[in-house]
Amino acid sequence: MLVGPQVRRVAILGGARIPFVRAMGAYAECSNHDMLTAALQGVVDKFGLAGERLGDVGGGAVLKHPRDFNLTREAVLATTLGAATPAFELQRACGTSLEIAILLGLKIALGQIDSAIAAGVDTASDAPIGVSEGLRKLMLKSARGRSFGERVAPWLGLRPAHFKPSLPAVAEPRTGLSMGQSCELMAHRWHVGREEQDRLAHESHQRAAAAYDAGFYSDLLVEFRGVRADNNLRRDTTSDKLARLKPAFPMDGSATLTAGNSTPMTDGAAAVLLASEDWARQRNLPVQAYLTFGKVAAVDFVHDEGLLMAPAYAVPRMLADAGIRLQDFDFYEIHEAFAAQVLCTLKAWESAEFCRDRLGLDRPLGSIDRGKLNVNGGSLAVGHPFAATGARILATLAKAIDQRGGGRGLISICTAGGMGVAAILEK
Repeated sequence: MLVGPQVRRVAILGGARIPFVRAMGAYAECSNHDMLTAALQGVVDKFGLAGERLGDVGGGAVLKHPRDFNLTREAVLATTLGAATPAFELQRACGTSLEIAILLGLKIALGQIDSAIAAGVDTASDAPIGVSEGLRKLMLKSARGRSFGERVAPWLGLRPAHFKPSLPAVAEPRTGLSMGQSCELMAHRWHVGREEQDRLAHESHQRAAAAYDAGFYSDLLVEFRGVRADNNLRRDTTSDKLARLKPAFPMDGSATLTAGNSTPMTDGAAAVLLASEDWARQRNLPVQAYLTFGKVAAVDFVHDEGLLMAPAYAVPRMLADAGIRLQDFDFYEIHEAFAAQVLCTLKAWESAEFCRDRLGLDRPLGSIDRGKLNVNGGSLAVGHPFAATGARILATLAKAIDQRGGGRGLISICTAGGMGVAAILEK
């Protein structure tokens, strides 16, 4: 039966991740499997799960090799979890591990399973580089040959151009624009200036540094390959330094996005443990927070809306489900893909026109208390391995709520393909 006798609360018990590092650096020789295994093992060790058979483990990666077949299950088998623990993969771009947590949460809530780990991993350093499409077709045509002559004939057409490698696409297939270029268009549309983007980036680094100094991250990070801390954090960055950086995605003279107010290409993995209250109680594991709501949305970014604006739609729909206001939160964890994306989203919620015409509301959602935004630093400071960010934010927010003694937190993540994933944690 798909649904048990009652709907149960979904507890978040905590998480672990390896430090996030800039691409082509400390993890340059590491695979998705290596990093995902390390993050999962971090959760196993932290919560004493060696030999345990969990209900399910969900994981995913955006940049994957063909060798990453059955990636999450293979990573589970490489840990000390019970070998009978099942696993699956899912991919929703940058919202991957948050979406996985929501799906696993539904399984826990409906009584299908009692425990689960949601995880994500990505490496830009070990990106999949394939053969050219022409060479691929040539090899397949040769493989289809039934005679020796039919198998050899395609190779007579081999040309130097066939040896040009196929690199991962950095642009949206339907627009040809990179994510940065797409966000530049959003910044222009919403009149988001360079100075406010740099200010948000500066705050992200300052808050992450303060969180490190306070020991907040000490039990969230597990050492990996000699790295003990996120290496994108710039403690010495200043508004003046950020202001001197050149635009990273120049489209015209008004470009405002830079390497300083945009997330860098990052390698890393993160995982978070979810369970029913009974399962946690039986193991004397305290609950940090509860996953209570989740929502996904998409926009027509080709003809109508900004590529990264879907969270501006997902969040109000989720608020309607929950029956609460945008201001009814103690923490806001808005993924900082670009400072401009965060600021565009906030401006949309403050806009009477947007909320009326796009969301069908009779009044704007309003402003948030910026002092509650990404209080322990965001993606601009700690980095953004695409599929790992959701699990990173879940573990960070759950701990922040627990340390506060309770409260409510909002998660908002934009993704490629014009999608957005949102969630609410409470205690």
